[in-house]
Amino acid sequence: MQTYTVPRMYQQIGRPLGTSSWHEVRQEDVTAFGRATRDLEDIHLDPEAAIRKGFAGTIAHGIFVLALGPLMLQELFIVEARLALYYGFDKVRFTSPTNVGCRVRMSVSVVGGQEVEGGHRFTYAQVFEAEDSGKPVCYAESVCVYYD
Repeated sequence: MQTYTVPRMYQQIGRPLGTSSWHEVRQEDVTAFGRATRDLEDIHLDPEAAIRKGFAGTIAHGIFVLALGPLMLQELFIVEARLALYYGFDKVRFTSPTNVGCRVRMSVSVVGGQEVEGGHRFTYAQVFEAEDSGKPVCYAESVCVYYD
């Protein structure tokens, strides 16, 4: 894991920060996520129903995959600041299904930074890929604010 100061983060704009390790997408986690969010669509919970609807088996909720982002970011870097907060997302696209049982990882690059009242805001491009598909399953631009 790399540690950055805020001034050094500005130097990283336009550069990749790395790629996380692979993380297995487990059915029990997808099921728990579905229960917690009350998104009980059968393509996420029932392999036979998912197959009938054209998938290879159950697929993860797109938001479940996106929610793995903080876990993967922590593997790659931290920014030295008094307080770091997720501000939100400027863009999120789910570009391909994520099969339960596969492994996913995320690549991150810094796409922008600006000074804000009391701190600095950076935007990161997060590209999630599934090992079994060979292409991205999610693209997101996340925004974090670091307070001095």
